[in-house]
Amino acid sequence: MTLSELSDVELLVDQIVPEAHGVVSLTLVSPAGGLVPRWAPGAHIDVLISPDLERQYSLCGDPDDEKSLRIAVLREPESRGGSQWVHERLNAGDVIRVRGPRNNFELQEADEYLFIAGGIGITPILPMIAACEERQVPWRMIYGGRQLDSMAFTGDLERYGDRIRIWPQDRFGLIDIAGFLGAPRTGAAIYCCGPGPLLDAVEVAAETWPAGSLHMERFRPKAGVLDDPGQPFDVIVESTGIQVHVRSGQSIVDACKLAGVHIPTSCGEGTCGTCETGLLEGTADHRDSFLTPLEKESGEVIMPCCSRAKTPSLVLDL
Repeated sequence: MTLSELSDVELLVDQIVPEAHGVVSLTLVSPAGGLVPRWAPGAHIDVLISPDLERQYSLCGDPDDEKSLRIAVLREPESRGGSQWVHERLNAGDVIRVRGPRNNFELQEADEYLFIAGGIGITPILPMIAACEERQVPWRMIYGGRQLDSMAFTGDLERYGDRIRIWPQDRFGLIDIAGFLGAPRTGAAIYCCGPGPLLDAVEVAAETWPAGSLHMERFRPKAGVLDDPGQPFDVIVESTGIQVHVRSGQSIVDACKLAGVHIPTSCGEGTCGTCETGLLEGTADHRDSFLTPLEKESGEVIMPCCSRAKTPSLVLDL
């Protein structure tokens, strides 16, 4: 389901609860007391902060709870508006507009799960470990943060005992990723969410694992991937034959919008998956942090909010 096929809904902020230093959780309910949208572990919602600003937040509550949704928000000084709005302006009793849920980080079937969470990246992992418990599938997790008081939901995790290793950096240094993962093996799934440096390190550590073992969700694009403005190229809309010129430094989404061609988008930086578009001809210069290496190698899809072309033109399935 694409973003354009999802309807906006109004939800009431029922509770705002401090979960750690700089982290609050929001419990969202239907203003009329009805049911909330159903979801599965790994899903997120888009919070529509203003007509020009929306942010994605992972759902971290109970998927079986039909009456409420829960998200958690980290206060980020360098945020582009989302976290300040939540921490400084939002109050219990306010009604907000959300879209979704959508799931780009689905918990796939595996014989064993290895979870690596960093900071606010714990949010999508919480319902995943609960699902593993329900399915009685083996799992372990390591959860890192700068210091213990900045790590949310540690109290909720105590019931899992030694299957979870809490790893504050000020006590233990950087997470021992290789030691946690152990030797590469088939049937195991690695799920990781957190800050960019952690995800980059996990990618390196998992290079020798079987293809498809690693599953990641990024909140920010990889460092430096969006810096180069690139060369101009053309985009051809397959359904109409319209040819759109994309200037250096201009995104495909923005160029198409000026030509009257709408491409649904959300994050604008290649992390959320909203704008995924079929690529019919040409070679993409993939700059997103969403597609897997196999998906990029297939040459069948592109993220037009940030990616560009290596060929003079691209034909898109629009």
